[in-house]
Amino acid sequence: MAVRVGVLGATGAVGQRLIQLLDPHPDFEIAALTASEASAGKTYRQAAKWRVDSPIPDAVADMTVTATDPDAVPDDVDMLFSSLPSSIGADVEPGFCEAGYVVSSNSSNGRMDDDIPLVIPEVNPDHLDLLAVQRDERGWDGAMVKNPNCSTITFVPTLAALTEYGLEKVHVSTLQAVSGAGYDGVSSMEIIDNAVPYIGGEEDKLETESRKLLGEFDGAELTHNGMDVAASCNRIPTIDGHLENVWVETEEDLTADAAAEAMREYPSLDLRSSPEPLIHVFEDPDRPQPRMDRTLGDGMAIAAGGLQESPFGLQYNCLAHNTIRGAAGASVLNGELLLENGYI
Repeated sequence: MAVRVGVLGATGAVGQRLIQLLDPHPDFEIAALTASEASAGKTYRQAAKWRVDSPIPDAVADMTVTATDPDAVPDDVDMLFSSLPSSIGADVEPGFCEAGYVVSSNSSNGRMDDDIPLVIPEVNPDHLDLLAVQRDERGWDGAMVKNPNCSTITFVPTLAALTEYGLEKVHVSTLQAVSGAGYDGVSSMEIIDNAVPYIGGEEDKLETESRKLLGEFDGAELTHNGMDVAASCNRIPTIDGHLENVWVETEEDLTADAAAEAMREYPSLDLRSSPEPLIHVFEDPDRPQPRMDRTLGDGMAIAAGGLQESPFGLQYNCLAHNTIRGAAGASVLNGELLLENGYI
């Protein structure tokens, strides 16, 4: 029997992508949609300005949107997928956890809290055990899991494949698609024929979230990875797909061939949304490219290429679909991990 789930912030860009991914999912049944007070009481078709590249699912189109309040969500809903703006998520997500709901959240609030697991299932599934600490400290019957920022999730799996060589320093420069800013986030006059070498708050997310994701959990406390990370974030006029240039310095000697092999062999998981392979390594020096490679693995794979040795260690490029692997798909995958581990 499918688990009944809800989507918080269902009318936004990530909320729409969540609905697109959840509607055909065999393990989940969409049973609740929430949005702002202005949308509450309307059908989803009326409330959402649908912009995803497939029709609104028939099963969802005529559902009534409710307010984003625990009292408005049916009691038989077991899991919630949150795509709320972080300012709203910080206020309302804890209330859903107190009410007993398990929340798989894409919102940035709380990602760096000591007792909230920040999870990429193929990288750090053991961090899910932080939920025992979380429930003990907060007294929640429910629970909250976060997926990382869309730019963080692009390069961290490639770093995870190289941890055996001892990560010391990482430099990353991102070329991020406009969809990462939301539909109204970047005006056409600002981005066409241009590149914007600043995205507010983004550099800190790459630098801190990556160290948490690659940290060690001892059953009681999480110790962040000790590598140094420096990031530069840039917005470019692609629609989807974050491309990143990465330089990695390691304790042990690391050749481009050894790194490519480690990435190719890095394991996926036996979960529906986890692709095989997880990391697709290109030999062509001009790949990956956003338009050509963002949908690998149904948008859930990481693409890497251009691996070479440089005076600053290993150099390579990587790419992920920012609204699928980097947002909605990551939350769905975390939901699958929660279900697999008996939290639902």
